[in-house]
Amino acid sequence: MKDIKEPFIKALIELNEPEVMDILEKRLNAGEEPLEILNDVKRAMDEVGNRFEKGLYFVADLMMAGEILNRLTESIKPYLKREERSDYIGTMVIGTVKGDIHDIGKDIVTTMFEANGFRVIDLGVDVSPERFVVSVREFEPQILGLSALLTSAFKFMKETVEALSKNGLRDKIRIIIGGGTIDDKVKEYVGADAFCRDPVEAIKLAREWVVG
Repeated sequence: MKDIKEPFIKALIELNEPEVMDILEKRLNAGEEPLEILNDVKRAMDEVGNRFEKGLYFVADLMMAGEILNRLTESIKPYLKREERSDYIGTMVIGTVKGDIHDIGKDIVTTMFEANGFRVIDLGVDVSPERFVVSVREFEPQILGLSALLTSAFKFMKETVEALSKNGLRDKIRIIIGGGTIDDKVKEYVGADAFCRDPVEAIKLAREWVVG
């Protein structure tokens, strides 16, 4: 399916919904692995976010991207193999940190983790450090996912990790961060255990942490 992989990503970046859905149908009918398709969606949505950051796209464009994403995930969900509720391999709390309202990448990660047998508690966007602390206490996850696209929100990632430490919760969980502008330096600054731009890589790492 390499011949339509890049056109699919390009159409999604350009918010060409009819072409996106047409290629999606072809990929699904050809039996392509849905998680690979979602990984391509993540790549495209990262670029949409980058264009917004650069002022090339506006709020209306992000809303359009979100609508396309909703259609995509609804079409893909029937093809995803989900574990029964009693067979969750682990729990993950995830949210976009305070100061950032981008949720497209987070939503893709949530869908992919659920498809791989994780119980996922999605706190949404603009989540305060205090709310993360409360949720970690309540749900006792093995993994906490912190998402941010805006560089100005990195300090709130750091504050979230510090709040968990102050409340005696940091050592009880693994923290993974993600976003188009995340790198190893940000991971060190925040105090997270890992960063991943690739949801497939994130799932692999999470499985190693939880299952061993």
